[in-house]
Amino acid sequence: MNDMLPSDVIGRRVAVNGERATVRFYGTVPPVAGLWLGVEWDNPERGKHDGRHEGTVYFKCSHPTGGSFIRPSKVSFGVDFLTALRNRYEDGPEECGKKEIVTIGKKPVETIGFDSVIKKQSQLSELRNISLRNCAVSCAGDKGSIATACPNIRVLNLSQNLLSAWEEVTDIADQLRHLEVLDLSENKLGFAPGPSAPRTFAALKVLVLNGTGVTWAEVLRCAAGWPVLEELYLKSNNITISERPADVLQMVKLLDLSSNQLIDENQLFLIAYLPRLEQLILRDIGISSLHFPNAGIGCKTSMFPFLQNLIVDDNQISQWSFMNELDKLQSLRSLSCLRNPLTVGSGAKTNLQFIIAKIGQLQTLNRCEILPEERRGAELDYRKAFGNEWKEAGGHQDPHKNRPNEEFLAAHPRYQFLCQKYGAPEDGELKTQQPFLLKNQLLTLKIKCPNHSDQKVLEKQLPDSMTVQKVKGLLSRLLRVPVSDLLLSYESPKMPGREIELENDQQSLQFYSVENGDCLLVRW
Repeated sequence: MNDMLPSDVIGRRVAVNGERATVRFYGTVPPVAGLWLGVEWDNPERGKHDGRHEGTVYFKCSHPTGGSFIRPSKVSFGVDFLTALRNRYEDGPEECGKKEIVTIGKKPVETIGFDSVIKKQSQLSELRNISLRNCAVSCAGDKGSIATACPNIRVLNLSQNLLSAWEEVTDIADQLRHLEVLDLSENKLGFAPGPSAPRTFAALKVLVLNGTGVTWAEVLRCAAGWPVLEELYLKSNNITISERPADVLQMVKLLDLSSNQLIDENQLFLIAYLPRLEQLILRDIGISSLHFPNAGIGCKTSMFPFLQNLIVDDNQISQWSFMNELDKLQSLRSLSCLRNPLTVGSGAKTNLQFIIAKIGQLQTLNRCEILPEERRGAELDYRKAFGNEWKEAGGHQDPHKNRPNEEFLAAHPRYQFLCQKYGAPEDGELKTQQPFLLKNQLLTLKIKCPNHSDQKVLEKQLPDSMTVQKVKGLLSRLLRVPVSDLLLSYESPKMPGREIELENDQQSLQFYSVENGDCLLVRW
């Protein structure tokens, strides 16, 4: 072996002109003289072939253009941790001393360059938040050197480095007993095969393993060493969930499995009983269906008992049955489902309202708070939209005759509850309106002034598309009161004792679900 190369060169991570790769081959490549490294690039567009040369297979790549042959003198095998730390924070250029905001997991972390805080090597021990992102770190270095120089690090960003084995990570972490947050993204890590005693990260709460090539089995094997871990990020690893966590990951509150296209609903059920899981991120995994087999129509599932926040953006969700199933989750309060077939296109706005109606406990949808009046409007619109279908399926205004068939109940599990909440839809509500006739869009409303008993109760016909601002303008002229002084709300005979404020001047009466026979309340 050449003196300039490590003895364990195969599998080592290298950098070439800013691009990272993994060494897959070392030796001669006839007819060209000399020694070569065969590398597989992280970015396959950087390569030229799949490890073949003139018909001979020298190594294998996962991508047909992921490989290249490089002279050993052209590659860097990186530096140890302390060398990178001193290069970055002590000996680096002036710009390295400036503040840097990096995101680790979901938290923005401010890391401060060495020149801004300390001028002497002895003061490395004061550092708490460190970013060595893309600094060619490949190993821990001399045993105990990190613990001596900088033992107080709490937050460490080691993403986009040249670490090639989990053992190298543990050699670093073993010396940082206060370490709480660790980002290892885009280090292609190898794990020793077979069972082994896990190294303990006693204080670690956040671990980011995005794009590291880790498997689910390797995660579970190492997880015994993460006893207090709360957030685990596993994005872009081609993971398949092969087994249920047993006595590990029991403290995890957030799990990110995004961009792992091999995950399906049956695999998700293997993590359904993590006892503290509150947030599950499933962006871009290709999921289209979901069914909780242990919960019938209108029932809650025992799976994911504490899940409050679910993110399923960028998937293939096109069926309402998916949303029906989400209503079975006991604790779900927040849902993000952006860029799915069900939530894009011309019907997207209506569909979002239907999602609100279908998931009764939801408080946030696509990062927007669901206000009480919006929920009420969504549920009333949903009740009206499917009223004729409900009647045809056996629904009836008389509770004793109200027996919709199972097919309808499976498609609309909350419909019966909405009828109890707001009353069954009346025949008049369900008549098909002719949208181009103004008379079919007019609402007959009473207008009361509760704070002015001398004002008579008025009755007016107003278009349901009329904005609150225009209603105020009309009332200002009728009552001779400045528009700016008017406050509007309304009450409905279907909800006695409850008053709904019309807070947004730009919204229409229809938006607030004002209906024929309701009463506008005007105060000033």
